[in-house]
Amino acid sequence: MSVVSADVLPGSALPAGEEAAGAAELGPRARMWPSLVAVYRAQLSRARFARIPLLFVATFQSIGIMILMRGVVDGGGEAESVVAGASVLVVAFVALNLLAQYFGQLRASGGLDHYATLPVPPAAVVLGAAGAYASFTVPGTVVTAVFGCVLFGLPLAHLWILAAVIPLAGAALSGLGAALGLLAPRPELATLLGQLGMSAALLLGVLPADRMPEAVRFARDLLPSTYGVEALARTFGDHPDWAIVLGDLAVCGAVGVVSLAVATWAYRRAAVR
Repeated sequence: MSVVSADVLPGSALPAGEEAAGAAELGPRARMWPSLVAVYRAQLSRARFARIPLLFVATFQSIGIMILMRGVVDGGGEAESVVAGASVLVVAFVALNLLAQYFGQLRASGGLDHYATLPVPPAAVVLGAAGAYASFTVPGTVVTAVFGCVLFGLPLAHLWILAAVIPLAGAALSGLGAALGLLAPRPELATLLGQLGMSAALLLGVLPADRMPEAVRFARDLLPSTYGVEALARTFGDHPDWAIVLGDLAVCGAVGVVSLAVATWAYRRAAVR
């Protein structure tokens, strides 16, 4: 009869030192950028089929508004405001309205618990979802801007500025929409707030500012999308003042950073409840 050490038996317990060392070895913490890309791809794949019909609705809505305004506005600065406002309205419909509804429903259905169990930073969840929704606005915004320029006889030469207007306005409006959806106590209220935000973008962005009362102009300055509208409208002139355009874009980007930070805080607040 031979005696075998317990250390070499199959299934035997490890010594206390080795067991503690094995328990201390944890997987690497998820980094921000890979987590953001993963959430963005997942949201893009999920919303690809569900959101495309709504994107058509947003585009046709903006085109219809421009056709109606064509009977009131002939050209000049008012036409520039109408085309710029209708183009950014597509971004507001998707990034603000739909994102507020999405996060409101996610919170009500307990979907935030799923994201809370994943090893991803809260900012990656908010930024990934906001980026995916904002990406759907690109084709509709471009189509609306081109149609509006043809309809009102505006130049197409500087429409490349949309490459800056769409992401910056999308960030500002997406952060606002996510914050509204996460802070609303009920999904119905999140939907209502998203609709009100989109209506504000419609009334304060599409209508020419010169015809608005002073109090309404002040409210217009508080809307994040206003600076994207102003930046796009200024490029329709013969000699755009690029310093002012860059200033409007900078304000829009700063508002986007603040709104996304608030949305991240709202996500953390909702996820721990």
